[in-house]
Amino acid sequence: MRILFLTDAKTVGGSEIYLKEMLPRLRQLGLEAEAALPLAEGNAWIRQALEARGVPVHAYRSFEDLPLGYDRVVASAWYPQSYKKFFARYTRLTLLIHDQIEIFYPLGLRYAYRLGYRLLQVPNLTRAEAVITVSRWAARWLKEVHGIRNVYAVPNGVDTEHFRPPGPGEKEALRKRYGLQRFSVIVPARMSLEKNHLAVLLTAKLLPEADFLLVGTGELMGLWQKTAWFLNLKNVHFLGRRTDMPELYRAVDAMLLPTLGENQSLATLEAMASGLPVVTTPIPAQEELIQNGVTGLLVPPRPHLLAQALRRLQEEGQALGARARAHVLGHHTLEGSAKALAAALKEAIHA
Repeated sequence: MRILFLTDAKTVGGSEIYLKEMLPRLRQLGLEAEAALPLAEGNAWIRQALEARGVPVHAYRSFEDLPLGYDRVVASAWYPQSYKKFFARYTRLTLLIHDQIEIFYPLGLRYAYRLGYRLLQVPNLTRAEAVITVSRWAARWLKEVHGIRNVYAVPNGVDTEHFRPPGPGEKEALRKRYGLQRFSVIVPARMSLEKNHLAVLLTAKLLPEADFLLVGTGELMGLWQKTAWFLNLKNVHFLGRRTDMPELYRAVDAMLLPTLGENQSLATLEAMASGLPVVTTPIPAQEELIQNGVTGLLVPPRPHLLAQALRRLQEEGQALGARARAHVLGHHTLEGSAKALAAALKEAIHA
């Protein structure tokens, strides 16, 4: 079965990392998976990584350059308007949806987002032969709220050897390398509105005895840096984009993610796989991953509650982190995710 995975991404995000991990494993399972990405400097390393792992890659300059003759084309797009061009090239498409199908903004803004999603994205989903998304809650939501048929849930997986707890003496060595001396909290998130960094900064104000390491970039980074300066937050450190996330997870004591919108958070799974206790919000995406008080803490995104939860982790964090890793090993490995994706593709083709 020849399957082309198609994206419009000129740079690299979570959906492209997903392709890098999934496509070689699909080929090991007997599917002839190939990739098509725009010819762009920003995605060159992901194209090279795929080719190095034996995946044929088509770098296209225009949509007319895209190859034909596949049993199934699976498309994901950063921009909704790209789907029209995909459908013009391929009459039968399966859409792979990683994006946030709902953002739980306050004050009615949530419904404005839902309206925008219905107007911009739902017509593309309705037109597709099948839709694959990366969480069970999102599959239910697309069916029940937006009336999409033929939706398959294939939960994300992570590399549990790459993301692992620290070995004997490793945590101390890493903390020395990074200069960490106090209770340290990592916040790995793109700096956009729904990731709710304002709640992070206000929580840091309530916990001057802890250090907060903010990893990521984005359109709001400058605003949050100015806010941290205005609040005189000496315990907040902006680390920007990093390539050493496994080591950072092993060095810190907790992860904080007061997010308002996820489909399924890879950062949360990576932290859990690393044996790190997580404090996050009780939105459907996070409730699917975290059992409150067992594998992490689900807390409304109010600073005083988040601060209380982080203080609790200073006592209970190790046990929560161990159970979190066990959950990932049982439900969110890359191998398990690849098998589920292969099964969903075969079922969709024969539906």
